[in-house]
Amino acid sequence: MDSFLNHLGQPVGFPVENWQAPDPPSRAPILGRYCRIEPLDTGRHAVDLFFAYGLDSEGRLWTYLPYGPFETLKDFSLWMDEVSKPSDPLYFAIIDSATGKATGIAAFLRIDPKNGSIEVGCLCFSPLLQRTAIATEAMFLMMEYAFSLGFRRYEWKCNALNAPSRAAAERLGFTFEGVFRQATVVKGHNRDTAWYSILDCEWPDLRVKFLKWLDPENFDSFGQQKNRLNLRRNSPERDSNIDRIDRQEEKV
Repeated sequence: MDSFLNHLGQPVGFPVENWQAPDPPSRAPILGRYCRIEPLDTGRHAVDLFFAYGLDSEGRLWTYLPYGPFETLKDFSLWMDEVSKPSDPLYFAIIDSATGKATGIAAFLRIDPKNGSIEVGCLCFSPLLQRTAIATEAMFLMMEYAFSLGFRRYEWKCNALNAPSRAAAERLGFTFEGVFRQATVVKGHNRDTAWYSILDCEWPDLRVKFLKWLDPENFDSFGQQKNRLNLRRNSPERDSNIDRIDRQEEKV
């Protein structure tokens, strides 16, 4: 970590000159090649999402999330009505461009323009979205939008026991920063929270690699990737479960 000395000879952080707080994210749709991301809306998205989440017959989607599962469409719609109103968290639906159907949810949260920090979270990817180019592009689009606004820090946080989420963060180029022990209580259980981030200075290189992977030439006629995306950076600690997931064959 770079440090500078002040007039007292004390180490301080590097200067951030002419800093201007970015605008917070808007509710405008974000368009990509394989998907679009649009503000979560009960009328447009509830039925599609309830069906898509219902494909997870075991309910594994909900284990580490603060919300769900939902027994009925009515319950799910009431939850969507509530969470779609605030601007932080700002919830979005991920729409498959080929079908026009919503297949997952993501949100911007902990939006801190003063310090230039923003988090992506509240992720719930249905079986229709998991391990697809759409899922990767959706995360890329949200990153690109945040950094284009001028944010300097992009965060990903998850339950430290959620190995798939941690593996996804590392695959997408996030750097592991550590674990906050006994950070919260979720559904009656302790949660230690793993912290990850991407910085604005890291984004240009990551962006090039994302675009290369997302290029249609990287996929065969069956939609299978030719080259894997692995933007993993050096992390001080690794979890054996993350390594196990990394060894699993990916569809994309």
